[in-house]
Formats: sequence, structure tokens, C-alpha cells
Amino acid sequence: MKVDSPHFGSLEVASNKIIEFPAGLPGFEECKHFTLVEVDSSQQVLAILQSVDKPEVAFSVTTPDLLGLHYEFTLTEDEAKILKATRAEDIAVMLILREDDSPHRREVDAPVKANLMAPLVINAQSWIGLQKVIAKLGCEVTLRAAD
Repeated sequence: MKVDSPHFGSLEVASNKIIEFPAGLPGFEECKHFTLVEVDSSQQVLAILQSVDKPEVAFSVTTPDLLGLHYEFTLTEDEAKILKATRAEDIAVMLILREDDSPHRREVDAPVKANLMAPLVINAQSWIGLQKVIAKLGCEVTLRAAD
């Protein structure tokens, strides 16, 4: 499948590299099919979740561990069904990143923020995903000190 991304130009995306989000993403419900485009494959620091349905829609994403986070939460039965999840090791968690363009941001603050309250949860075997909106922090987040 060919995707004309305003960020990457013309991309050829294999059908087995398309992640289906059956409900779309909150605010982008019409976008149900995405692919991951690696930005820095040498360090696997950042990827772009590129919509296949609407090429102008793309999100910067990373994994919690690359931010020094140990991040745990529980999936509901319905969420596990949507993901067709039978084994925890098949599940990947990604966080959407955004530029902190707040007028109150200080120079010492991080220029990028990660959305911890709405992680992307993807079954790496079935390529089905969802965005889990966490209403309140009932999950466990541990920050790991930098070496």
C-alpha cells in the first residue's frame, strides 16, 4: 500500500506492517490504520505512528523504557478481547510524545512531554492496538535514574 506522507514523502507500506486500531484514537476516530516509521533505527529512540487512512495525521512515539520508566497498568477484559491478547509478552506499550509549547515552560523543563495517561497498547502478534485512556493514576510508574 502506498501512503503519501507530508512528513516522509511517498511510503510503501506492506500489509503485514499495518496496525489496526478498531476504535481509532481519541480525537482521530476515523484513523484506524497506522504504520510505524522508525526515525532513528540505530538507537530506536523515536518512531512516527503514521496514519494510513489520513496521511496528514502522524504522532511521535517511543517506549516507556527508553524514557527510563517502568510502567504497569491492567487491561480490562474487553481491552484484552479487542487486542486478541493471550500472552502479556505479545503486548507492546508506546507513549505519544508532543512538543511542550506551553508559554509557562522554563528552559530547564523538558522540551517534549510524554502522554502517560493515554498509552498506546499494541499486540505485536496480531497488529491490533488501542489507546488506553487512564482516568486516574491507579497504575504504577517508576522513574529510573539516569546513569
